Amino acid sequence: MNLLKPLIVSLTGASGISYGVRLVDALLELEHEVILITSEHGELVAKIEMDMDLKVYMHKEGITSFNEENIAASVASGSFLTAGMVVCPCSAKTLALIANGLEMNLIARAASVTLKEGRKLVLVPRETPLSLPIIENFHKAFLAGAVILPAMPGFYHKPTSIKELEDFIVGKILDQFGIEHNLYRRWGERGGKNERY
Repeated sequence: MNLLKPLIVSLTGASGISYGVRLVDALLELEHEVILITSEHGELVAKIEMDMDLKVYMHKEGITSFNEENIAASVASGSFLTAGMVVCPCSAKTLALIANGLEMNLIARAASVTLKEGRKLVLVPRETPLSLPIIENFHKAFLAGAVILPAMPGFYHKPTSIKELEDFIVGKILDQFGIEHNLYRRWGERGGKNERY
């Protein structure tokens, strides 16, 4: 399935930023338009974990990019139509802002707009272990309509690389939006390049 509207992807300052980068790359490979919102801490984590300059990456073809401080961006308004939003990875701070309706930056504002317009919002936390405030914020966000999709890869497809672990999570995210892909072998599927039974 091809999305008729752009999908918002936000990269925040949690460890595991490679999940978000892989998500954007997969969407671009599948010819989906991406609106990318990055945070200052996300840019720092990308540099630390991937030796990547997100300011350069944001200019890839197919990406419309905004910094989290640009509160006047198109995605700050519900009148701008999108297919929904993914925050990957979703930091505990960003989760708290979204769960409590605190529109203090463009990421939180775009997430709030996504929820109020009845569009799908997927939050991909990687934090572990979880404190009570984080758990309570998950609960609030879930009740508000968000999908909580932790970066917890399965192992039944017998991954042999970090990329295959990333692709499992990215595939799960794409499933939420009905986007067809072959990033991982589903339970019960046999044959193909991932067959190892």
